Amino acid sequence: MIPAAEPFPDARALLHKHGLGAKKSFGQNFLTSERAFRAIVDATVQHDDDWIVEIGAGLGTLTARLAERVVEGKVIALERDRDMVGVLRAELGTVENVQIEEVDALRYDLTMVARWRGDSISVCGNLPYNIAAPLIFHTLEARASVRRAVFMVQREMADRIVAAPGSKAYGALGVMVRTFADVSMVTKVSAGSFVPAPKVESAVIRLVPLAGAAPRVPLADVGRYRSVVQAAFGQRRKTLRNALRARFAPEAVDAAFVTTAIDGGRRGETLSIAELAALANALPAPLVTQPSGWPQEEDA
Repeated sequence: MIPAAEPFPDARALLHKHGLGAKKSFGQNFLTSERAFRAIVDATVQHDDDWIVEIGAGLGTLTARLAERVVEGKVIALERDRDMVGVLRAELGTVENVQIEEVDALRYDLTMVARWRGDSISVCGNLPYNIAAPLIFHTLEARASVRRAVFMVQREMADRIVAAPGSKAYGALGVMVRTFADVSMVTKVSAGSFVPAPKVESAVIRLVPLAGAAPRVPLADVGRYRSVVQAAFGQRRKTLRNALRARFAPEAVDAAFVTTAIDGGRRGETLSIAELAALANALPAPLVTQPSGWPQEEDA
């Protein structure tokens, strides 16, 4: 373990020591705020024997702090930038409860880690803004094996994920995340808390998958539900009836409104998760096949 008397170097010192700089192509902005580090660690760690998968470990500044807290557990640090992997191995390679993996986090099998441990795991990370949504949904795909996930994301994205129906920020992204997890805002983080400072503010959110990996409401078909959600928010100026008719047979759409007693003249952003699920359950397979996968941030 890293002795408390020897604090881990901050991002600026590590970059200087290893002759490196942040790479725009990897969306790298390195956290330096001790307050933010503490908030992430407190939100992630429940017990000292937790197993934590850290996405985008970078220079290891968060990795080291997590490792100090899970003295009987393990931190699996995922990083795809070879230069950062070199730093991780140089600085933390001898720490017994840190495992460093040079890998693309989107291809990493979280379920495998839970099987290896024999229990559920936690996931955390300072997510690159350009791939934050895919990484969140990759984690949710493995929700049966994930106890909680704590992510630093762009503030605007965090606001969308926690937004309530009827609000300007409410959209497909937040609906799909909250269909499968409880979400809470942990803390907000200023741009000055990073090196280099990004042009946007950030926030830390916590996702807790629902019990049994079940959705919040009964879903006859997750793919059809996803199609309804994407249609409802795809063109906000359209009424729900017209938005759904672009993907489903018009007569089926009209019948679904009768069955659910939902007004087709409403806009998608006024519907609750339960109402969206009811419509999806009342509809047949869509006429227009959409790409598989989860909605991205622009769909919100």
